[in-house]
Amino acid sequence: MPAKRELTMRQIRQMLRLAHDGVSIRAIGQTLGAARSTIQGGLQRSKAIGLTWPLPADLTDAALEERLYARAGQPPGFRRRPEPDWAALAFELKRPGVNLMVLWEEYREVHPDGYGYSRFCDLFREFERRLSPTMRQHHVAGNKVFVDYSGKKLGIVNRDTGEVRDAELFVAVLGASSYTFAEACWSQALPDWIGNHVRLFRFFGGVPRLVVCDNLKSGVNKASFYDPELNRSYGVMASHYGVGVLPARPYKARDKAKVEAGVRLAQTYILGRLRKLTFFSLTEANAAIVEALERLNTHVMRRLGVSRKHLFDTLERQTLAPLPAEDFQFAEWRLARVSIDYHVEFDGFFYSVPHGLIRKQVDIRATARTIEIFYLGQRVGAHQRRYGGQRHGTDPDHMPSSHRRYADWTPDRFRRWGRSIGPQTEGLIIAILANKPHPEQGFRSCLGVLRLFKDINPDRAEAISGRAIAIGALSYKAIAPLLHSKPTSKSSAEEAVIVHANLRGPGYFH
Repeated sequence: MPAKRELTMRQIRQMLRLAHDGVSIRAIGQTLGAARSTIQGGLQRSKAIGLTWPLPADLTDAALEERLYARAGQPPGFRRRPEPDWAALAFELKRPGVNLMVLWEEYREVHPDGYGYSRFCDLFREFERRLSPTMRQHHVAGNKVFVDYSGKKLGIVNRDTGEVRDAELFVAVLGASSYTFAEACWSQALPDWIGNHVRLFRFFGGVPRLVVCDNLKSGVNKASFYDPELNRSYGVMASHYGVGVLPARPYKARDKAKVEAGVRLAQTYILGRLRKLTFFSLTEANAAIVEALERLNTHVMRRLGVSRKHLFDTLERQTLAPLPAEDFQFAEWRLARVSIDYHVEFDGFFYSVPHGLIRKQVDIRATARTIEIFYLGQRVGAHQRRYGGQRHGTDPDHMPSSHRRYADWTPDRFRRWGRSIGPQTEGLIIAILANKPHPEQGFRSCLGVLRLFKDINPDRAEAISGRAIAIGALSYKAIAPLLHSKPTSKSSAEEAVIVHANLRGPGYFH
């Protein structure tokens, strides 16, 4: 076993210099803050191997340490006990339930005279330190996927105008295998953020136990170490796939070091290799990204001797939970309060709920096609989403009975009602509606007139309608008195003068 080193290489160089200058061992120990026996042992070791001051200029600290502390008669790095395949052990350590104790016991079964447990662990950690940063951490297969956006963007050119629009690069890395997914999208907004996750899980063909994300506003409403508050739509997506969300601690980049290293690799393999290409759509860019990802994931990692895809296929794929039957459909959730007209507003359009919920607070779930309203967890309304046309979408079942009757009133309905009595009545209805700035303002007059005609025969109603048109009586109050006048055979103009309620007649003046 190599000798234990108690002084740093800097202290050893200073010790040799001071001893060469004639400084006593006690004084050297006080200067370096070391025991007298330590200085004495260091000088004896240096003398034994022929080290004198000044040291050769090309003698590095590593070479100095090797000369001072290597076992005598053995070349550097020589180990007397059988060595396991450290890369294979690093691979096995990622399997669920496997730890260093299990691996050491298996090693000792094959090599009974092998290393003890503590030395075995030291040598394994030494091997881990030589790995690339993306593989150095210990992650159990199927446990975590790390997600983030790259800080560098991909330019997409508008073919018609030549304008360049920057696209975001979303990157995800599985913890155990470092299997990587990436795609371009237009923004970091909630629809893109959730869409990235849907396509990510589809790419893996399964779902890990946890998603480790940054504190992006689209995913986390309020960052907190103890109780982070997730965006509701993001939380619903996580529930759909049965995956937990673990936001990284604010300002703690090491919590997501895996994806940070994955982002750097993605920038090298994707952005670096695609920098000279011109893309005119996200579809073109993502097709090129797929090819670059294939190259990244099939590249053999030097230290481990296998590719990310090999690790994923042999180690991690079978540990992922199965995908649900259908992909998650993005939906935006909002809180709203029901107005006095029993409608809620979403993006400038209004949707009805049962009138009994006036002034209540409800949840709105909006997809690209539908608007759903929930009260206390129960769906109370569903509408087709509106992007134009009428601003109000009203379900008749949501209206009070009086409002429902009024909602059925239309100009066509009143004309058909009048036509069922006769052409004169239909003409009167048309005249009443046309006499108002808005047809709706004549609905009540038409309803009153048609109710007057309900209890008389159609011929009498037709005669009254004709008379009303002739004299310009186009309101309920003007037509009601005509119902009590006696029919006459005189011409309509003359009859109108005789029976008109507002004329006193010639007898009044004599």
